[in-house]
Amino acid sequence: MATTGRTRHGGAAQGFPFFPALVRRLGRAIGRADPSFPARAFITEAGRGLEQLELLDRGRHIARALAKHLPSHYPDAIEVLLRSLGPEHATDELVGAGMAPFFYLPHVLFVAAHGLDHFDVSMRAQYELTKRFSAEGSIRPYIAKDPERTFALLRRWARDENAHVRRLVSEGTRLRLPWAPRVQWLDHNPDRVLELLELLKDDAASLVRRSVANNLNDLGKVHPKLLIATGTRWLDGAAAERRALVEHALRSAIKRVEPAALRLLGFGSKPAVALEHARFEPERVSIGEQVAVRFTLRSTAPISQDLLIDLAVHFVKAKGSGAPKVFKCRRVALPARGRVELARRISLAVHTTRKPRPGRHHVDVLVNGEALRLGTFDVVAARPREGE
Repeated sequence: MATTGRTRHGGAAQGFPFFPALVRRLGRAIGRADPSFPARAFITEAGRGLEQLELLDRGRHIARALAKHLPSHYPDAIEVLLRSLGPEHATDELVGAGMAPFFYLPHVLFVAAHGLDHFDVSMRAQYELTKRFSAEGSIRPYIAKDPERTFALLRRWARDENAHVRRLVSEGTRLRLPWAPRVQWLDHNPDRVLELLELLKDDAASLVRRSVANNLNDLGKVHPKLLIATGTRWLDGAAAERRALVEHALRSAIKRVEPAALRLLGFGSKPAVALEHARFEPERVSIGEQVAVRFTLRSTAPISQDLLIDLAVHFVKAKGSGAPKVFKCRRVALPARGRVELARRISLAVHTTRKPRPGRHHVDVLVNGEALRLGTFDVVAARPREGE
């Protein structure tokens, strides 16, 4: 769904919308659209226990309250919700919007849960909601139930004048959309997804092109050969913006060190380099802090080399084994017998998707996909805060 800083809907409650004040705002908005709406009862029920819930559960809780207090006839309920909507996104981008659009999370969850038997009404609602938030998650049950009808509409929306509607076409059809259920029909029909992406690959809005890249990146996790074939075709005679799209779409394949992806970007040759002056600052780092990784690459070749350089940090897992996470570093045109000094900071902060653990962490430098052992640093428990 529409975020700017990649804040997703499964993390801790801090900073989430839908505290009681926002529920009151929602109740008042619907009450203005329909004076018969029992706003006070809705606000009481929807606001109960919110602070103990995470974001998606908050949205579901409020959506259930909407279902209880809106008109029981679904099309009538949608008419009320649509009349209550505020202004659309102000621009074709989401920068600066923060979490504000999540005000409409209960709306799309209501449509996803209650509207499958009312296709036209629900699609009208999602068309309007995506111009204020995003309907990428709520449209997926409709793809699963009636893919042909939904895709016919998405094909038309791919030419819509609103960039957020066009973005929904690519974002809602991602094979691995984060925090959303998988749709088997999409996995089994990647060619149909690509037909939509073809319409959007040169979209005027960077918002849409980023979504196309994310969709293609997801597709490569399920159909890697199709990703390479599509990237090869799209790069033929590509302008800078499409080239950037393809490169972004290949990011996971590059992290998986897939040779075909490296070759496609021009980094398929075996590197002739030596590692020198590797160091970690500090060599012993506490959870929650950062370690700086510094090293020198020296060319051993008599000719210039184009090199894609990443770092693979083998994070210690719960059972003690290591699992690599790749961090982007740099692209370098390394002269014959030349040297380049490189550095990258690695965060040991606790994230919802990665929890650092104490132990020895091995680090490799990936040069055109070839792993060169750089060294190790030790992670220790977090330092106690002052006063603890």
